[in-house]
Amino acid sequence: MIQNLWWAAGYNILAIPLAAGVLYKWDIMLSPAVGAVLMSLSTIVVAINVKLLKV
Repeated sequence: MIQNLWWAAGYNILAIPLAAGVLYKWDIMLSPAVGAVLMSLSTIVVAINVKLLKV
């Protein structure tokens, strides 16, 4: 669970400002398509982590 929380927090800390255009001044911006791919990847990582939990 901790790893999933860190993954989600890291994704949101990096991707949301990029998608909002915080670094647009330096021509760094996250397109909606890339954001969608990253969100899907985040979901996949969380699902894999859940499957790897040892009970």
